[in-house]
Amino acid sequence: MVGVKICGINDPAALDAAVAAGADWLGLVFFPRSPRFLTPAQAATLSARAPDARSEGGAKRVGLFVAPSDEEIAATLAAVRLDVLQLYVDAERAAALRRHFGVPVWRAVGIAKAGDLPVSAEGVDGLLLDGKAPPTAERPGGNAQPFDWTVLRHWQAPVPWVLAGGLHPGNVAEAVHLTGAPAVDVSSGVESAPGKKDPALIHRFVAAARELNQI
Repeated sequence: MVGVKICGINDPAALDAAVAAGADWLGLVFFPRSPRFLTPAQAATLSARAPDARSEGGAKRVGLFVAPSDEEIAATLAAVRLDVLQLYVDAERAAALRRHFGVPVWRAVGIAKAGDLPVSAEGVDGLLLDGKAPPTAERPGGNAQPFDWTVLRHWQAPVPWVLAGGLHPGNVAEAVHLTGAPAVDVSSGVESAPGKKDPALIHRFVAAARELNQI
């Protein structure tokens, strides 16, 4: 079963569409430079609209952080339940945060070539492989840039992983066929403008991924 994460959900229409479509993970962004940014209070209000992972059929909440302090994560967790921390930090910091908070961690890794692929778990629960951000980018991820998926052909994943970067309803099937990705992540690929999710595109993306489960 190919898992689906809709990242950067920041309004009720997007959350409702992701839940109705059957997304497995709802991504909430806590990085101020992102057009998808939410405060912890905003995230809590939005998350309360739908059942969480403790309820049957509820989607897991994933909090995205870029180089966060311990205090930033603690304040967020005090406001909203998160099932996973998606972290843009180095491996050592990711493992330390995993130990400190006891919440599953996915470390996001920018990929440009085969040598960028992680070869060990290094203390985290999962990896999110994203296109490496260009030097001028203001964000380490969410830049709608796919990487060369062929570099994954001989990679032995050390932990469960998620494919991200430049995915959209029209290419998700090809991406999974080429990479064997067990899960996919989309953000800008289901938007009508930066930070503005399109409910119809969310449904199309999830449907395209779900069709792969039937092959």
